[in-house]
Amino acid sequence: MLSVLAVLAAAVLFGTTGTSQALGPDGTTPLAVGAVRMVVGGLALALLSGVLARRRRGAASPPGPRPTLRSGLLMGLAGLCLFAYQPLFFLGTSLNGVAVGTVIALGSSPVIAGLLEWALTRRSPGALWLGATALSTAGVALLAFGGRSGTAASALGVVASIGAGAAFAVFAVAQRRLLDGGWQPLTVIGTAGGVAALLALTLLPGQDLSWLARPSGVAMTLWLGLGATTLAYVLFTGGLSGLRAATAATLTLAEPLTASVLGLVVLGERLAPLGVAGVVVLGAGLVLIAWGSRRPRAPRPYALEG
Repeated sequence: MLSVLAVLAAAVLFGTTGTSQALGPDGTTPLAVGAVRMVVGGLALALLSGVLARRRRGAASPPGPRPTLRSGLLMGLAGLCLFAYQPLFFLGTSLNGVAVGTVIALGSSPVIAGLLEWALTRRSPGALWLGATALSTAGVALLAFGGRSGTAASALGVVASIGAGAAFAVFAVAQRRLLDGGWQPLTVIGTAGGVAALLALTLLPGQDLSWLARPSGVAMTLWLGLGATTLAYVLFTGGLSGLRAATAATLTLAEPLTASVLGLVVLGERLAPLGVAGVVVLGAGLVLIAWGSRRPRAPRPYALEG
């Protein structure tokens, strides 16, 4: 149950991103904010991982698994996906709007994660996961489209949003495989964060970063980088160590629920009747999967050889 709570806490932190940007300074762009967020958060993750690794060596802790080409590729893949999620997500929302882009990205991620695990482990995610994921995704759809007239979606925006969902799903599955191989959660997320930070640095040239000189810009950057990224991903990876990647991805659907509540309470937004129904349905799906994960189970190692 602690693993479930850790992932839910991470999702709540992820869900503060939109409100934080709305309360931030004028003149920001989603791409610039996303890149700065990943640079600050990724470097903090790498630094935290390095400090704890030195402490473990000083305490004569048992040595961890020996680095291999496979583990290196998996850590690099996790970092690449952590980085790729940002521009893909923001491209999808810029072309189709925040509501549609978010529902496609977050709704596709648990499905893709479940299918990937099914292919790698040769085990079905189970009827409970299928039911909870369907219920939660329906809730996200109601939240996104409730009270809004439908418009034709941009094909490129849809592809970008699905790409964002796939990036997060692959990130979770790659981490799950590393954890099954005996790697420490902070080592895994610290390495991935470092890779993502280095890649995010390539997005900064040409971006208008003048808003970083304002106190509100500094506050927003510190929260997004250290709270909604560093702390959130530490909690997510720690929780993932006791859950399947598909289950963890479904639990992160608490993110749009958090974003909706903050929009109502902090930004004064109004929720249409279908949106209210979406909150109830999404909450029910999250309760269902949390109930099904109430007894800790040690995930079996992946059967794929190589």
